[in-house]
Amino acid sequence: MPVTFKTPVEIEKMRTAGRLAAEVLEMIEPHVVPGVTTDELDRRCHQYIVEHQQAVPAPLNYHGFPKSICTSINHVICHGIPNEKRLKEGDVVNVDITVIKDGFHGDTSMMFQVGNTSIKAQRLMATAYECLRLGIALVRPGARLGDIGWAIAQHAEARHYSVVREYCGHGIGRVFHEDPQVLHYGQPGTGYVLQAGMTFTIEPMINAGKRHVRLLPDGWTVVTKDHSLSAQWEHTVLVTAEGHEVLTARGNEDFKLPVEEFRYQAS
Repeated sequence: MPVTFKTPVEIEKMRTAGRLAAEVLEMIEPHVVPGVTTDELDRRCHQYIVEHQQAVPAPLNYHGFPKSICTSINHVICHGIPNEKRLKEGDVVNVDITVIKDGFHGDTSMMFQVGNTSIKAQRLMATAYECLRLGIALVRPGARLGDIGWAIAQHAEARHYSVVREYCGHGIGRVFHEDPQVLHYGQPGTGYVLQAGMTFTIEPMINAGKRHVRLLPDGWTVVTKDHSLSAQWEHTVLVTAEGHEVLTARGNEDFKLPVEEFRYQAS
């Protein structure tokens, strides 16, 4: 579908949906511990969204997806389905939240460490977060989507990681997934020209091994083909007249810092 440009009233609704999505991640963080099941995390998030926020969990029944959140553990790249398997010490897990409030979507995800994790996992998560921040920093009117993708891929590959190419960011608003597609690789000076009023996600998926993926028989869960670790972070971003606004920013994130000054903080 075509790219949509949000009105001031719609932008306010996007801000609300984005804030609520961020709050769900902040709420669930203390519960991501060894021994918990991802089903329990899903139940807590569902209850919080529906009862406390009086909103709607967008993933539930979206094209048949059976749960209210996505939980992607270790070598799962994205779209992991919560189940009764318990998280164990040393796991890393991405929790992906999308909230619908007053007809508009807020979409965000973050990585969690389960107990004490390896230095290898921490470095991968740090690089994936840096890729997200570098991509966001380039968002402004007149920039091109290829600039964002190129910066992300250059940063990851310089650290000997790979970038998943089969899945990407996307426009978002009244519709969960709309144009444009936001690739996490590309060439500078190419691709769609950004304009004020656009809202879209940036959500790089970075693998410790090769970039190749495999879709499991459930039709949703995407894993690394070589079983290497994968990490992903996601934010919903608004293009403003002056630059950008991160609609799903959490309280511990400072997007006013210059890119070279921000530091990844492990949860």
